[in-house]
Amino acid sequence: MQNEAATSRETRPVVCTPAPEPEPGDHLHDQLQQMVANVMEIDEATFEADEQEELPLMMRAFGTRSVARFVGRLRMDSEVAYDQLDARFKTLRHTPIFREERGRHVILALKGRIEPQPRSWWPNLILFILTVFSVLLVGTQLALPPLTRISPDEVWGYLFSNLWRGLPYALSIMLILGGHELGHYFAARRHGLAVTLPYFIPLPIVSPFGTMGAFIQLRQPMRNRKVLLDVGAAGPLTGLVFAVPLLFIGLAQAQTGSLPPNTPYTQEGDSLLYAFAKLVIFGQLLPSNGVDVMIDSSQLAWAGWTGLLVSALNLIPIGQLDGGHIIYALFGERARILYYPLILVMIGLVFVTQVWLLWVVLLLVFGRVYATPLDMITPLDKPRRWVGVLSLVIFLLIFVPAPMTTNRTPSMLPRNSIQIEPAAIVSQLFSDQ
Repeated sequence: MQNEAATSRETRPVVCTPAPEPEPGDHLHDQLQQMVANVMEIDEATFEADEQEELPLMMRAFGTRSVARFVGRLRMDSEVAYDQLDARFKTLRHTPIFREERGRHVILALKGRIEPQPRSWWPNLILFILTVFSVLLVGTQLALPPLTRISPDEVWGYLFSNLWRGLPYALSIMLILGGHELGHYFAARRHGLAVTLPYFIPLPIVSPFGTMGAFIQLRQPMRNRKVLLDVGAAGPLTGLVFAVPLLFIGLAQAQTGSLPPNTPYTQEGDSLLYAFAKLVIFGQLLPSNGVDVMIDSSQLAWAGWTGLLVSALNLIPIGQLDGGHIIYALFGERARILYYPLILVMIGLVFVTQVWLLWVVLLLVFGRVYATPLDMITPLDKPRRWVGVLSLVIFLLIFVPAPMTTNRTPSMLPRNSIQIEPAAIVSQLFSDQ
């Protein structure tokens, strides 16, 4: 889930409606102060304040600025106060920001309001169709008997004629990913936030999953930490509602077999939950004594394992990942303290498997940016705190330190699946030009 504005003026998802010009005699400042005084006992008032660093990312991206800063104590519950003040500020085309500073309440008045504009849905549909086709290819490769090397001229016709065989995996993984993103979507809509439909990312041939997942884009800042937690946790929790049953059902259908001692193969990694699932289904911890579950013998098992992996990656508690939203909702600005320890852990995981190298780079670049709500005074209620803690516990249960490993040479597909040579396919495509 993304919560950031686009990088250029042409691709920005929302527009910031400018405020009207102040009337002579600082009449606008007087209006702002009167509105704030209805919800706060004002001790200090500063106009044309420069508080850029305190603004939510989406507001900073549009170059908006704080025109007033008020310090004091709220007269009422902070959530009620924000709703009342936001309704009043709307008439002046301003946005209120609530912060807490050394035990005192701070209200910033921002010039302008973010108002989403309609966005076309056809890119979402095209990406969805392409992703369905891409994951169908993976499912078909899992369903067909293992083949060694086949030429690019033969492989496409063979796959297309048997494409229907990949439906169990395709439907399962799209259900998991769709559930994840729609969990975010409906949680955001429930709180009145403008949000895009899911963008699915196809990745055929070179990926063992057929997709790089999906994302939605929030087009407005979240109002408070309650909203931040609801939207952040809804995605992975909804996805796991589908992924966990599919994993257990798939493992019940899967076969066990001996690991090939001298043949290159790819082995999926264990999380605590995946290891427990194998113990429940097979009565022993696997792999053991050279025997392991052949996860590619069941499309549902492969989809379920993939769903756990996707959920775990999203729950990493940093930046604008779902886990970053959850940890920031729980601890506020203190969540930033975890940035460097988590980066060090990720660097350590690179020595386990180089799969994490790309993630380290991405988190070094983007991991320090958090989705800061407009109202940081309103605390989480107790049920939401439990949801946040539960989400972090689930992260520990499903995290995979070494997602995919090989015994000799890399293989991008699950073991025993049909082996397509991407390099040979690309070579053949260019040779036909």
